[in-house]
Amino acid sequence: MLLLVKLRVKVGPKGQIVIPKIFREAYKIKEGGYVILEPADDKLILRGIEDPKDILAWIRERRRKIKGKEARLGDLARIDLEEEFESESIC
Repeated sequence: MLLLVKLRVKVGPKGQIVIPKIFREAYKIKEGGYVILEPADDKLILRGIEDPKDILAWIRERRRKIKGKEARLGDLARIDLEEEFESESIC
């Protein structure tokens, strides 16, 4: 989800800022989680990152879909393609 909004936030005495709720929810930034700060020219990019638990759950689901067998070239393409069509029909 891309939010086309600019907000001005105040920097606290220790250089801390509060990320507004709308951004935390949109970019899945959770309390206790991590973000990536990336310098770029005259700006600072803040990126949310996936929770490792979510990534592991995704991997386990993939393994379940191929029934735990070792995947061969092309095996996962069918699964991902089906998922892509399913997600587009929901929107």
